[in-house]
Amino acid sequence: MNDTLTFQSSRPAPPCTVVIFGASGDLARRKLLPALYNLAHCGQGLMPSNSAVLGFARSAMTQDAFRAAAREAVNKYSRLKIDEGCWRGFADGLYYQSGLDRPDGFKQLKARLEEIERERNIPPNRIYYLSIPPEAFNDCIARLAAEKLIAPPNAGYFTHVVVEKPIGRDLSSAIEISRTLHEHMDESQIFRIDHYLGKETVQNLLVLRFANSIFERLWGSRNVDHVQITVAEAEGVGTRAGYYDHSGALRDMIQNHLLQLLTMLTMEAPVTLDARDIMEAKLNVLRALRPIRGEQARDCTVRARYTEGRIGDTEVRGYLDEQGVARDSRTETFVALKMFIDNWRWSGVPFFIRTGKSLKRRASSIVVQFKGVPRILFNRAGNLHNNLLTLRIQPDEGFSFDVVSKHPGLDLGLKPVRMNLSYSDEFGADSSPDAYERLLLDVMEGDHTLFPSAEYVRTSWEFVQGILDAWKDESIVPIDEYTAGSWGPACADRLIGSIGRGWYEP
Repeated sequence: MNDTLTFQSSRPAPPCTVVIFGASGDLARRKLLPALYNLAHCGQGLMPSNSAVLGFARSAMTQDAFRAAAREAVNKYSRLKIDEGCWRGFADGLYYQSGLDRPDGFKQLKARLEEIERERNIPPNRIYYLSIPPEAFNDCIARLAAEKLIAPPNAGYFTHVVVEKPIGRDLSSAIEISRTLHEHMDESQIFRIDHYLGKETVQNLLVLRFANSIFERLWGSRNVDHVQITVAEAEGVGTRAGYYDHSGALRDMIQNHLLQLLTMLTMEAPVTLDARDIMEAKLNVLRALRPIRGEQARDCTVRARYTEGRIGDTEVRGYLDEQGVARDSRTETFVALKMFIDNWRWSGVPFFIRTGKSLKRRASSIVVQFKGVPRILFNRAGNLHNNLLTLRIQPDEGFSFDVVSKHPGLDLGLKPVRMNLSYSDEFGADSSPDAYERLLLDVMEGDHTLFPSAEYVRTSWEFVQGILDAWKDESIVPIDEYTAGSWGPACADRLIGSIGRGWYEP
């Protein structure tokens, strides 16, 4: 008997042309091209066979060279193995155009798009994926508009523009980017992508909460002691030092990824599953965040950077010794925050979030610790192990629930046991699509459910800006240090220790 309830089935998206700006870059190679191949794969067929992918970049490259590079990328990074028949169909729709940085580059882009659409008999449905530095967004959008490459929102065909994070580096720049985008297109045409929202565990948050009465009835200050969200990276800054040294962990991870996880975890039930209703529910969480400003940052924030150490068998040099990092850099590679949501459901519950580079291992998780039982019966002799709901986002996606059970035997011994679900064990290793597959398919279909709105981005920056402003005074929150290969600085332990708790290892 098949007990699977299919609530919303995937179907082929409308035929379109996906233009990847910065197609010779790392994101296109590692994520976008493999994801597009998987969508077009014969076994899935979610991207129509007459759709096209046009790489647009500065560097000169022949079409054959681009197709060869794409095959190498798909072979190395794709979830699905290359099937020769599927690959031939996909490769026939791969094109390349140089001139992103030339004065006439966008005019040539327009001519090439029209040529491809005639050749493949597809309507001018176009997706522009801006895999370019944030400082180039405004100019790129203005040049697309100047060449009339952005269709009106009420046309019989669509233009969708995908903007990668970070959306700005502070509140004022985020507002400026939003103003430029809205000057040339409607909000319905803009897709601000955050790949964390495409991960299975993150999407499953809504199902876990609102399709299971047991959890929803426990969800809030009456039963929850505190919540921990950890996004740990084993890698250092690597080749991204030039970008990262002007960004830091607060801008790079907290403003987008971790706040997204927080809002998905704590939002009220949306009125419907419509994108607008879900976004409004998430936005209400941001509106209820208790601001962290000025002296408040001393007790609620931690920032640090890694020093030399060892991760596994690999020696790691300190952040200030990384190539491309300024010797007098004040950039943080680790952030921990103590946060509160001042609404009816979560009043008084502390949320601890942390993220960092060159930590012990790559792992992301959410831990919900429930309140302990009264100090009677089994709890008289000592504190019992708390009930924990752990949501594993990466690398082993799934979730577990810790309960206390009697240990088998004649004595009354109590032991914590774990009920565990691993997606790969339950549904198969290849069952979970890559985050970019889900998100790119949503862009093709015009579904904004997993994409933050302009107001969401602005509100998240308003919260983060308070911390950035407080950090300008290093006497309030100095930059601490931690050894590469550890779980972060001691001051992060003291932060969560302020309520008598400790971090769970993800």
